[in-house]
Amino acid sequence: MERVTLKTERTTVKRVPKRGIYDKERICQILDQGYLANIGFTIEGQTFVIPTLYGRLDDHLYIHGAASSRMLKSIVEQSICFSVSLVNGIVLARSAFHHSMNYQSVSLLGQPVLVENLVEKELGLKIISDHLIPNRWEEVRGPNTKELKGTTVLKLLIEEGAAKVRTGHPKDEKQDYDLAVWAGQIPLKTIALEAIDDELLRPNISVSPSVQNYIQNINS
Repeated sequence: MERVTLKTERTTVKRVPKRGIYDKERICQILDQGYLANIGFTIEGQTFVIPTLYGRLDDHLYIHGAASSRMLKSIVEQSICFSVSLVNGIVLARSAFHHSMNYQSVSLLGQPVLVENLVEKELGLKIISDHLIPNRWEEVRGPNTKELKGTTVLKLLIEEGAAKVRTGHPKDEKQDYDLAVWAGQIPLKTIALEAIDDELLRPNISVSPSVQNYIQNINS
């Protein structure tokens, strides 16, 4: 099967190009591991970067927020940069200059479109919810008409972008390998602590299966 590339002149990695990845399937794998994106956009000549949750369905990413959100109002059919980063470890070299990180990152370019169909709008919210905590949507009350009206959902087509990945040990200067300095990697991992009950939780309500599964899976 032919591999789909997201590489364009605008998304070609210039700094350490061998770390650039343009394969759509690999890029989607990285997106599926993350849940927090930073969206870069410009309003009246001023650039902003705002963090937001997201979810993916096939070739589209969904984001949401209050209908009054300045960001969401501004980026409809406007060019944005959608960026996700995962830090996998700190890389310590024998010299300060060559300290680094092991990471996976994705940057996408595109123009989000407004989701106006109510069925797709609710689906987009479910996708975002399930991306963060799978199956949580089925355990809670869904959004009512007023809540749907007060929420904006946008979707971004995954069609132009690049991933950049670093793995492995530090790359020191040849002469520095003889220095009596420890060098190597400190792997990093996100873990979940024990769930804490809401202070207003009714008695005898246990932690729901979706939350239990999330904690177990992220800590495994």
